[in-house]
Amino acid sequence: MRVQVLLLAKTPVPGRVKTRLCPPWTPQQAAALAAAAIADTAEVLTATPAVARTLVVDGPLPAPRGWSRVPQRGDGLGERLAAAYADTARPGVATLLVGMDTPQLRVGHLVAATAGLAAADAVLGPAEDGGWWLLGLRDPAAATVLRGVPMSTPDTGALTRAALCDRGLTVAATTTLRDVDTAPDAFAAAAASPASRFARVLSTVEPSR
Repeated sequence: MRVQVLLLAKTPVPGRVKTRLCPPWTPQQAAALAAAAIADTAEVLTATPAVARTLVVDGPLPAPRGWSRVPQRGDGLGERLAAAYADTARPGVATLLVGMDTPQLRVGHLVAATAGLAAADAVLGPAEDGGWWLLGLRDPAAATVLRGVPMSTPDTGALTRAALCDRGLTVAATTTLRDVDTAPDAFAAAAASPASRFARVLSTVEPSR
């Protein structure tokens, strides 16, 4: 299976990223955690077998060496996700997209998702909050269904699966992970990957009083 990987990310500017981490942390500390999460995720994607790697980014964050870079476009998250698949589509190449919210991600998670595409049209990585952390598509054109899916809700994962099935696709599930949105999420992600940059940064930031 020929596959490319996409990292959907927002430039870690204080006050614009990980705002639900404030409090207990300051906007600057939350941005530092976001930057670490992006770096951890990019490192894992770089080590994952793939024919191409692309940073799909909101803001001026540069791509890692050897990667491509495309800007996000669209008004809402669903439109931005659909555009990410469309703007990076390659003939005969499946696409795995992940976000910047799972610094505990490992190469094995992505290898398993790629293997799932051998038997299914799509692979969905559920998040513990009801959303999803990964969506793999054999045909990136299928991502158009995301424009009609409400994002950032407890039903986003189920609604995404339903939209893909309504399109006639078979959908496999892969590992469930926890997105980093709140302080308990951050501590759980760091505990799951104690050698990560994210865990190191978390150990150095003092919660604001």
